[in-house]
Amino acid sequence: MRHLKAHRKLGRTTEHRLSLLRNLATSLINARNERVVTTLPKAKELRPFIERVITLSRKAQTLSGDDAAVQAVHLRRQAATFFHTGNRQQKSETGRRGAVRPVRTAGVAAVKRLFDELGERYKDRPGGYTRIIKLGRRDGDNAELAIIELVGSPREIEAAKQTEKRAKSVTSDKRKSARASKSGEAEGGRRGGKKADKTFEKEETTAARGKTGGTEVKDADKAGSGGRRSKKTESTAAEQDTDN
Repeated sequence: MRHLKAHRKLGRTTEHRLSLLRNLATSLINARNERVVTTLPKAKELRPFIERVITLSRKAQTLSGDDAAVQAVHLRRQAATFFHTGNRQQKSETGRRGAVRPVRTAGVAAVKRLFDELGERYKDRPGGYTRIIKLGRRDGDNAELAIIELVGSPREIEAAKQTEKRAKSVTSDKRKSARASKSGEAEGGRRGGKKADKTFEKEETTAARGKTGGTEVKDADKAGSGGRRSKKTESTAAEQDTDN
């Protein structure tokens, strides 16, 4: 029985694992395209981790009452524990060989963006802020890769708008072509489309092109040629009768 074994260890100690998830959460929120490529187990562990802190930012958007400002500060402090926003109890000279540690600004920027932008975006969304897309296996160690991204990013919204615009343009083009074909069929001209009767033509068009005169000439030629053939046939028959 797997009691109290809800999460993956990821082959790391507790401190290392928490630091890994904090770094991934910081990278996901601060990323320009709001997505991170990592292994599938890490992505599945990051999803509940990052969604908890986004829920805290959502709560900050719906606060009301006299103590709303105090509660907002409390929620920010709770969210700051999910990122590397600095540790006041840690000495600044505890770096390698006594070097001064640089100020951690990525975590602070992540918390600021979380409450200023993402909380407002997901204010009316009850959970499900991230999406995991599988990418297959990686060459070398054969690890399964995945993309974890925030839902409703500006890039995604812009792509949806472009797709909708293309669909509308294709539909309008089809409607225009259908109208043109119907009008051509009604006129009876050659612009009636594929299904139009191309053999039909108005008398005015035929007269304008001069096809009437040409047709009469052709008919006269045929009649003349037929007359000459009939005369030759009659003369040949008369000669055969005389021979007989």
